Amino acid sequence: MATTTTPARSFLQVAATEEAAPPLRVVQIEGLVILKIIKHCKDHSPSLVTGQLLGLDVGSVLEVTNCFPFPMREEDEEIEADGANYQLEMMRCLREVNVDNNTVGWYQSTLLGSFQTVELIETFMNYQENIRRCVCIIYDPSRSDQGVLALKALKLSDSFMELYRSNNFTGEKLREKNLSWVDIFEEIPIKVSNSALISAFMTELEPDTPVTQCDYDRLQLSTSSLMERNTEFLIECMDDLSLEQQKFQFYYRSLSRQQAQQQAWLQKRRAENMARKAAGEEPLPEEDPSNPIFKPLPEPSRLESFLITNQISNYCNQINGYVTRF
Repeated sequence: MATTTTPARSFLQVAATEEAAPPLRVVQIEGLVILKIIKHCKDHSPSLVTGQLLGLDVGSVLEVTNCFPFPMREEDEEIEADGANYQLEMMRCLREVNVDNNTVGWYQSTLLGSFQTVELIETFMNYQENIRRCVCIIYDPSRSDQGVLALKALKLSDSFMELYRSNNFTGEKLREKNLSWVDIFEEIPIKVSNSALISAFMTELEPDTPVTQCDYDRLQLSTSSLMERNTEFLIECMDDLSLEQQKFQFYYRSLSRQQAQQQAWLQKRRAENMARKAAGEEPLPEEDPSNPIFKPLPEPSRLESFLITNQISNYCNQINGYVTRF
């Protein structure tokens, strides 16, 4: 009986024939991972901290099964190199004890939701170079003190990443891609997962007596300080947005001035060509690339204004939540 052997395929050939990955629908986080994130962020509050997320990418679900904190960031290059070595050593140790050591993103703390920055986008792009899908878990200790688990999972939208790689955030390009400030980040639903053993243990710890008023009093529900700080941050963002608008106003004034100079130059050149034509001479070209008035003016990037608008929307939503709670 004759047998046929299938020729071996290279990795690139296999990757080319694989179906496109389904879109990310949910981030499933182990309860222990959430406790680690909360403890790390609260222990160093109000300083901002970060850490690594480990887990598995399974279909439309990104499973986060472990995490570890990063050392506090310093400006010294030697200390930054030590931090990178620390991460590699942690990954090696986790691999040796047979713990998930696949990077699926990172987590970071924030102050009243002030996380939408260019640095966050650059970190996302650096992760995307090596990881197909990654998320950033944002935790806000200041909001969690009000009895709310301020935890969210974010990723960059595909359309924004494509535009960011081209580094072209002009108004024409944004209209072409139909991209607005709400299309930068995508929030992914979070699902908390616990093993059956932990769920049973939590059931045993649950008290039989009902919650008393004293238990409610332990929650810090005063929002006056948070309202004040949110308003201060909102005013700062409005000032920043005003400065960005002034940049565009200056650009459009310069553009209008340049267009007027171009029209005046063209009229003068056409009149000169009419005189040369009457004299039987060759007309001169109507455009002179060497003339500075024909040099296109660079349009300011709209990325910063998009991020500021996102941040303003976030502060407004938080203030609205504080007001409607009482």
